[in-house]
Amino acid sequence: MKSKTIKFRDPVVENVVDKFVSRSDVGYAKYGRTLHSERTGKHKDLAGYLNDIQEELMDAILYIQAAREELTENKQPEAFRPPHPSHASTAQQDWDDAIAPV
Repeated sequence: MKSKTIKFRDPVVENVVDKFVSRSDVGYAKYGRTLHSERTGKHKDLAGYLNDIQEELMDAILYIQAAREELTENKQPEAFRPPHPSHASTAQQDWDDAIAPV
């Protein structure tokens, strides 16, 4: 296993990288191989990867819908902050869209 030391200037980026590493660990524990060994070992072809991407994106849409319904049912628009003032021309419409019922 390769090891690397990274200096992060942005804690948000660091958190995302940590999640990628954790996700990789879960995948390795589940399938017993890395994405690299899966690809180079020809365990999956391009069509297989495209299918995986499509399924993951479909799941993401479902999670977005469930989250929107949760916001609507709980009447908690304060979970969102109004858009940054630098987007003033569309800020109110964006804000209205963010809290609009599903």
